[in-house]
Amino acid sequence: MPKIVDPEARRQAVADAVLRVIAREGVEGASLRNVADEARLAVGSVRHYFRDHDELLLFTMRELSARIDRRVRTHVDRLLDPAARRERPARVEELIGEFLALDGERRQEAVLWAAFCGAARLRPELRACAVEMETGLRALLARVLRGAQEAGGLPADLDVDLECLRLSALLDGLNLRAMLEPEYVTPEAQRAVLRRHLQGLKAGWGGIEGGLRRD
Repeated sequence: MPKIVDPEARRQAVADAVLRVIAREGVEGASLRNVADEARLAVGSVRHYFRDHDELLLFTMRELSARIDRRVRTHVDRLLDPAARRERPARVEELIGEFLALDGERRQEAVLWAAFCGAARLRPELRACAVEMETGLRALLARVLRGAQEAGGLPADLDVDLECLRLSALLDGLNLRAMLEPEYVTPEAQRAVLRRHLQGLKAGWGGIEGGLRRD
């Protein structure tokens, strides 16, 4: 009886192989041959699930983005819990911290995302995905800051769009330095920088209780 293969599971397994190769060798090392060897498949099998190399990379980049998004959504749900009003400042920090290299998993994600973004400079299909991810991050930050602003926790004249750009740049910078100087830019140092930045924005964390709305 022929073996039944779940196409989506196989695509996910190949994407995992791509990520392992990129972590070791960068995007340039993720050739179809190297990925097939990593996944213990024939090149023809990889081609069966992905039209070409570009589609394989794009699928993997989107899968990496989706993994981060799923984890972030658990924090969004906690922020929306009316019973957690007093804990919301800490939970906002935890949510934003999901985009920092604070542990092994997130450090690996930061390395992989940086590799994809570097490749995106010369690959339009990857650039579109990278811009989409960054746009989504800024939209999430905007919801938090505007909610706090509406609740009186941030100045009414705060330029939210500018602050979202500033905060996303801070995250990018911390991740880059953490990759290059992990002994200096430790998880504790990253948290301290993020906390200081957030404290500099607020007139009082009490207003962050309005940080996310169900619209």
